[in-house]
Amino acid sequence: MDAIQALRAIAADPKAYARKWRQKTGGKVVGTLCSYAPEELILAGSALAYRIVGGSGGISRADAHLQAYSCSLVRGALEDALDGQLDFLDGAVFPHTCDSIQRLSDIWRMNAKTGFHLDVVLPVKLDTASARQYMTTVMANARSELEALLDRPISDAGLRQAIDIYNGIRTTMQRLYTLRAERPEAISGSDVHTIVRASMVMDRRDFLDNLTRVVDRLGPSSDNPAARRIFLSGGVCNLPDVYSTIASAGGSVVGDDLCTGSRGLTGTIDTDKDPVAAIAERYARRAVCPAKHSGITSRGDELVRLARAHRADGVIFIFLKFCDPHAFDYPYLKSMLDDAGIPSLLVELEEQAISLGQLQTRCEAFMEML
Repeated sequence: MDAIQALRAIAADPKAYARKWRQKTGGKVVGTLCSYAPEELILAGSALAYRIVGGSGGISRADAHLQAYSCSLVRGALEDALDGQLDFLDGAVFPHTCDSIQRLSDIWRMNAKTGFHLDVVLPVKLDTASARQYMTTVMANARSELEALLDRPISDAGLRQAIDIYNGIRTTMQRLYTLRAERPEAISGSDVHTIVRASMVMDRRDFLDNLTRVVDRLGPSSDNPAARRIFLSGGVCNLPDVYSTIASAGGSVVGDDLCTGSRGLTGTIDTDKDPVAAIAERYARRAVCPAKHSGITSRGDELVRLARAHRADGVIFIFLKFCDPHAFDYPYLKSMLDDAGIPSLLVELEEQAISLGQLQTRCEAFMEML
């Protein structure tokens, strides 16, 4: 089985992979609910970080605990936990990001049978010296708590090894993203989608090996000049394969700032500093999500910069319905794109009721407009 096929198999059934990994290694599996979860600490504790990105199907049990207007990420994740589909977890780490994740943490602690529970209360405002100091303190406390919960020491040497692995992943992913921007036909959007999904659940050492082999083997390609260059923005964690839909509509995804994408998979950690402080610094200076603050127009400025850097013909926003942080940001982001002369399209998806046919029609109309 070649590297990309191995990644496809894992992306297709991440729960089965996590169960097999746990049985084979005897290690612990820790669920995470956001890309702000300090995965380096989990890896240094010899555990597997498993990103929970939504549910596996219909929702019934979760509705007894959450309002129907909660986003489908929160409702679907809780449904899987209550239904026993996450019984392979030894614990869960909840970084405090949006209000929905914070409330889910309380409900999860009282009702889900997924082992230990750890809240990591990160700062919201990230552009001050006090916020950076607070972030370092939070990471140091999380390290101590994880040591007790995992019953494993998290040494400085272990942290440095974990940092090297994650730096390798993020550097190689940046190579992949750069290559995709320069030559979109070198790798299909579906394969990039597969790689990202596997990156959130696979043993990170094995993932880095497979990722490196995939990127190293990418050769010259013949671009399709007729394809419109599309940049994706937003946050749908359990993202369907919209890349194939966009491609069949005449577009080619050349970049993204998705939370399950470049936001979490780029940006290296300084190896010359104290490891905890260096990890905290990376999480403080990485590209922010709508639940964090680093400036009044920082997200809009960055989106316009990225769209121009990727020579995007247009931007497609992909949001979950009822995702308030993204919905609140959207008007000013669209306005800044309009001012920069970059067309955009907003697509809202509901995880349990995705209509790819409707998405196809809207994408085709957007490509014609471009």
